[in-house]
Amino acid sequence: MLTMKSMSIVSHSSVKRKDIMQIKQLTIEVQELKIESKRDVVLTSPLSIDGESNNDYKPPNLLQMIFSLLNNVRPGADLTRFQLPPLFNLPKSHLQCFGESVYCVNKDMLSNCAKGETTIDRMISVVAWSISTVRPLMFGVAPYNPTLGETHHASRGTLNVLLEQVSHHPPVSAMHASDEANGIELLWCQHAVPKFHGATIETIVHGKRKLNLVKKGESYEMNSPKLLIRLLPKLGVEWVGNVRIKCQETSLEAELSFKSGSFLGFGGGNRSIKGKIIDSSNSFKTLYEVHGQWDRYYYLIVIMYYIFWQFPLFITF
Repeated sequence: MLTMKSMSIVSHSSVKRKDIMQIKQLTIEVQELKIESKRDVVLTSPLSIDGESNNDYKPPNLLQMIFSLLNNVRPGADLTRFQLPPLFNLPKSHLQCFGESVYCVNKDMLSNCAKGETTIDRMISVVAWSISTVRPLMFGVAPYNPTLGETHHASRGTLNVLLEQVSHHPPVSAMHASDEANGIELLWCQHAVPKFHGATIETIVHGKRKLNLVKKGESYEMNSPKLLIRLLPKLGVEWVGNVRIKCQETSLEAELSFKSGSFLGFGGGNRSIKGKIIDSSNSFKTLYEVHGQWDRYYYLIVIMYYIFWQFPLFITF
């Protein structure tokens, strides 16, 4: 027969074993949380210069996509609300693709914008950086549409980038990026409107992009080129249209024209760019001319002294 003393000992030892089991369980959970916190967040690989990705992703059957599109839309239709099957989506969000144009670079062309000694040096760097933000795309696929309130964060060195989907209908994406070490701030807001025109799909990117050089007291405003998807006679995706970069404080402006290839898709001219840098305070005098291809290199021609500079574009994907 157990006495009161022996019963208290048994009860005490039982409680002690339960406490030990709980402590062990909490220790395991804490270790799992530490391991989880050390895991790096790996994003889907950015697109390469040839419009491909380092992963094994392959686009779907293109004829299937074209027939599906032709059966569901009519020429002139607004494709803002048109939903592609998941098969035709890239394994990444539109916000990530938007942000990659800023932080996926091999050479830090953005910080160079604030390092120029003169106003014209800084305008040249802004033009070079603006061209470098254009990315080649894969035909037949598109990134996922972000949900309202969805965000995307990325940091590289001293550059911090934050994107958010601020509107769903119409779809509007906003971005704020800052580099306090170099005194740079980016404010972007864009709203893409695609329209079907039979043989092509043209996407006009509305909104402004503003680059502030805080330490220099300069602001550069620019727009985006249009995205043109060719269905006939040859499949392809290219950036076309005019881009205007303007600095109100210095009266310097840049006009860039993204050229499309031939209608049949053969011959030269693919991904070519032409433009000029002008001084609006001096009868819009042309200071430089721009020639080249936006995915490889471009040349600046100094009109006054006939000196040539070549600026290769270093882009990491």
